[in-house]
Amino acid sequence: MITSLKLRCEPDQIDTFLARPTPGVLETLRRLPGDILVVGAGGKMGPTLCLMAAAALREINSPHQVKAVSRFSNPQSRQLLEAQGVGTISCDLLNRDEVAKLPEAPHILFLAGQKFGTQEGPELTWAMNTLVPSNVAERYAASRIVAFSTGCVYSFASVTGGGSREEDPIQPIGDYANSCVGRERIFSYYSRKNGTRAALFRLNYAIDFRYGVLVDVAEKILTGQPVDATMGHANVIWQGDACARAIQSLDLAASPAVPINITGPETISIRSLALEFARLFGVEARITGTEAAQVWLNNASKSFALWGYPTVSLGEMIEWTAAWLQTGGKTLGKPTHFETRDGKL
Repeated sequence: MITSLKLRCEPDQIDTFLARPTPGVLETLRRLPGDILVVGAGGKMGPTLCLMAAAALREINSPHQVKAVSRFSNPQSRQLLEAQGVGTISCDLLNRDEVAKLPEAPHILFLAGQKFGTQEGPELTWAMNTLVPSNVAERYAASRIVAFSTGCVYSFASVTGGGSREEDPIQPIGDYANSCVGRERIFSYYSRKNGTRAALFRLNYAIDFRYGVLVDVAEKILTGQPVDATMGHANVIWQGDACARAIQSLDLAASPAVPINITGPETISIRSLALEFARLFGVEARITGTEAAQVWLNNASKSFALWGYPTVSLGEMIEWTAAWLQTGGKTLGKPTHFETRDGKL
C-alpha cells in the first residue's frame, strides 16, 4: 500500500475545513443582509452549510444570525452547530402548525427531503418532498428561498454531450426523482402565486472525505470488492463548493423560480476513477459491467459563468479521499447508490 498520501486536515477539523466561506459567499451576504434559516439542517450537507454561513457573517461583522431547523435525530449535529454559535430549532416539518411558529427570516436555505427508503415507503418520500415544501413556501412567501433539488429530475444524457442543461425537459425516472420534480413544482407554484423569489438548486453529487461517489468507489477498491461500471460516468463537486454556491444562489432567486445546475466541470469515468484509486492504494482493481452510453449528468456551465469554477479540483478530491480512507478515517456509512439506473432507492 502506498503511504505517501497526506490528510488535508486533521480529523477533528473536518467540519471547519469544509465550512470555510469563499469570497463569493462574503460578497453575497454583504449585499443581502438578514438572518438565514437553514431548513433540514441535520443531514449530510446541512451542518456544513450552517457553519459556513455563520463563519461568513462573523467575518463580515454582521449582526445577523444563522438558525438551523431539523428534527435533530442525531444530537451530535445539534451540539456541533450550537458550539459554533448557530441557533437550533426542533421542528416536525410535516406539521403545518409547527412550521407556522418558526421565526421570521429573509433568507431560507431549504435542504429537507427524503431519498433513501423510497422503494419501501414511497408515500413518506412524496410527503417529505412535496408537503414539506408547501408548508415552508406558504410560511416564507416573502423570503428568498434556495430549494435543494437534484440532477435526477432530468432523464439520462449522453456521456459525450456535456450533460443536461437547465433548459432541457424534465423527464424523471422512478419515484424518488418524480417526487423531486414535485418539490420543484411546489416551490415554482408558490413563486408564481406569491411572487416568492426562489432558486431550484439541482445538485449532482456533493462529496466530502466521509461520503459520496468517490468514497463509494474508493472503499470498494480498498476492500477488494468489485466496482460496477455500468452507470459509467458521474459528476461531483466538493461539499464546501456546493455549500458556497447554495448561499450565492440567494442572489439568483427570482419569481418565477430559477433552476441552476450545480456540479463540477468534469465528466468522471467510473472505470478510470477505480483504476486511479487502485494506483494510489497500490492494489488491483476489480471492475465489472459495461459502461452505458447515457447516464445522469449535469452541465453546470451556467453556474461557472456566474461564479467561476469550484475551488477544489477533482484531482485534489481523489487524493484527499484516498488519504482519508487509507489512514482509517470514518465514513458516514451512507452510499450514494449512484450506480442505480432504475430510480429505485
